[in-house]
Amino acid sequence: ITQTETRDRTAGFRHLDLTETAREVIELFDPAAEENGVTLELAASDRMDVVGDRDLLFDAISNLVDNAIKHGGRKGCITVAVWCRADGPVLSVADRGPGIPIEERKHVLKRFYRLESSRNSPGNGLGLSLVAAVASLHGARIEMADNSPGLRIELHFPLTGILDIPASGSEITRASEG
Repeated sequence: ITQTETRDRTAGFRHLDLTETAREVIELFDPAAEENGVTLELAASDRMDVVGDRDLLFDAISNLVDNAIKHGGRKGCITVAVWCRADGPVLSVADRGPGIPIEERKHVLKRFYRLESSRNSPGNGLGLSLVAAVASLHGARIEMADNSPGLRIELHFPLTGILDIPASGSEITRASEG
């Protein structure tokens, strides 16, 4: 998390298909979801290009899906969706569980924070802080919303790349750094 927060991982940034990364996460977690009586589905029609570190994005999406399986209620459906809005690509993970109370949503992104209702389940409170660090590194913002029932977490990526990737070089700089 510290490496991600200090931007030590931007060397791995490249153009990638966010939809394909989401598909790979679903394939990985499908057996665990099935074991818990949950269906995983992908709602995405097209390739969605973003600039980023594929491994970090895979880890962030994996964490969101794992949390949805653990805390999203039994016998439900978890939907991972990828689409583009006017302001950029969006990836969301939505479940049908109890959700996160509005007053606790800003806290769950902090390290070691756990909801009272999840203190007896496996985990250490680092997962969503990792998601927040990965989102920040990629210039994405996190939004949490009610899924009626459940929770929907969205990662909103910038429309244009936040990085300048040289054609042949290994040096990557933030576009804002010039």
